Order: sequence, then C-alpha cells, then structure tokens
Amino acid sequence: MTTVSPTPPPAMRLRELVFGAACAAAVRAAARLGVADALGDAPATAEELAAAVHTEARPLDRLLRALSCYGIFEETGDGTFVHTEMSRLLRDDAPNSLRYISLWCTEPWTWEAWPRLDEAVRSGRSVFDDLYGKGFFDYLHQDAKDSAQVFNRAMTTSSRQSAQDIAELLDLTGAASVADIGGGQGHVLASLLEKHPTIEGTLLDLPDVVANADPRLRDGGPLAPRVRIVPGDCRQDIPVRADLYIIKNILEWDDESTRTTLRNVVAAAPPGARVVIIENLIDDSPSMKFTTAMDLLLLLNVGGAKHSKESLVSRMTEAGLALREILPVNAYLHAFDCTVPE
Repeated sequence: MTTVSPTPPPAMRLRELVFGAACAAAVRAAARLGVADALGDAPATAEELAAAVHTEARPLDRLLRALSCYGIFEETGDGTFVHTEMSRLLRDDAPNSLRYISLWCTEPWTWEAWPRLDEAVRSGRSVFDDLYGKGFFDYLHQDAKDSAQVFNRAMTTSSRQSAQDIAELLDLTGAASVADIGGGQGHVLASLLEKHPTIEGTLLDLPDVVANADPRLRDGGPLAPRVRIVPGDCRQDIPVRADLYIIKNILEWDDESTRTTLRNVVAAAPPGARVVIIENLIDDSPSMKFTTAMDLLLLLNVGGAKHSKESLVSRMTEAGLALREILPVNAYLHAFDCTVPE
C-alpha cells in the first residue's frame, strides 16, 4: 500500500514541488485514458484497469502508484486500487467533474509556456506572441482546435458548477431585470431565471459565444420568452439597461480593459442599479494555491491577472461604483455587491 509522510522535511517538500510537472502530467494521463471512468465501486488491479483502458499493465500500475501518493486513487494492501474523493472528480459522470479542467490546465501549449515564466516576470507581458507568432485566442481557435474544444468544455463545466451557487446566494428582491455581461453561454443567467420566474434577462457576449448559448435561453427553450441575447463586446459598449448586472470572471485581462468594462457598465446602468462582480481572488485563502497558479498562467498566455480584494475594490471605486458588501460564493469565488450611485 502506498503511504505518504504527513510532514515531509523542507528539503523533501522542495524536491516534490520541483517535480510538480510529473504530478500534473500524471493527472492529465489518467484523465485522457479514462482510468477513473474504468474504475467502479469495486477494487481493481492494474491489469484489470489496463485491459479496460487499453494500456500496458506495468506502466499503468506505476501511474496509479504515483497518483496515489497525492490522494488521487488509493492502493490497497492487496495491490488493488480504489477510488478516493479526488479520483472520482476525474470521472465524466461525476456531478462536479474536474476532468476537463484537469485537461485544460495541462494542454500541450502550457508545457511550452511555463518554462518561460521568468521572461514574463521580467517583462510583465505574455510570452504567447513570441512562442506562436500570434495571440492566445487566435492560436487556440486557428491552430489548436482540439485544445479550444477542451477549453470550451472546461469553461462550460466550471460555469455550470458555480451558476447554482450564485443563484442560491443572490437576493433578487426588487429586481425586474438582470443582465449577464460577458456571460458566456449564460449558465448563470439561466439559473437565476429558473429560480425567479418573473424576472427578465439579457445575455451579452461575443457573437461566436452567444451563438452557442445555453439551450434553455435560445428560441424554443423554456426561458426564451424572458430572454434577450445580445452579441457584443463589453469592452466596447454595453447596450443593455437592467436592474442588476452580473460580471463574472471577465475582469482578469489588463487593467485598462478592466477599467473600460466597468466604466461601460456604469454608463449603461440606470442610477441605483446593482452590479455584482464575481471573481477568484489571489488573497482568498481557501483556494490561494489554485488562484495564484491561475494568476501566473494568465500572465503567460494573455498578460492578464487575477485580482486581490484591494485591487478589485480599487478598480470598482475608480469606475464610480459603491461597494455594499463582499460575499463568499464558494471556496473559489467571491461576489462584490455594488450599486451605481443615484
């Protein structure tokens, strides 16, 4: 059975950290091979799992042993493997599956970008143009379409998982209309409209994005009569008036884009409207290891950054928003509940 020391000394911990790429690669391999889907409720040997996922048994045993050291699968005393809470999250059918998030964070381009983090720190800008001769999203959609599909599925999964938490958190008393700005496929908007059957909603995002909006919002969907879908770029203009504006996970580009988006919301909103900004924070202690890593990845691929509470409040205040309160949505997200001054 694989055992792990609960308190490794600093020298061993550092050695483990510098081999972090091996752990990430092992998670990616397990996700791509579908090992978690092949392992059911009963313990299974590496040989049995190898037959199910069409690999060689000995290398798969080595992969599973490595993952077990991190609590992803568990090796039993008789040499079989069983699920853990984390390994179940790699299953496609898990309610809160992280399979596509795991694949997205370990896509091939990430292995090219991470070794150049020192360059990004020196210059303060993305390394993507130097690596691939074009910007991140141009590369993704023109040259790495498989990776773009992984990205879309990862973002869809993440959005669906947080949408219900947001719908449960927000009190929409007194609101007749809500606008989801840069809202992707509209999962948050759909969850809010399902919970509040008298409210009308607007989804604004880029044309290619809203063309694939949540089926509940599109023509023929159950929420369509209460929804307006608006193609547009919130950094250019926000032609939407509403009682409540939702801005989720889009203020992580450069500072000027953040400022412009917030100014556009304030310009579009009627006096007294609510603006709820929902973001991951780099000083949010329950998820700091995750959010600070994402912060560095944003620096590498788009030159962006995650916010601290202080930096986000500063940007909101500059735009003219008045902060009412900050609410935790879940372990990864905070909601900044603001108003547009009368």
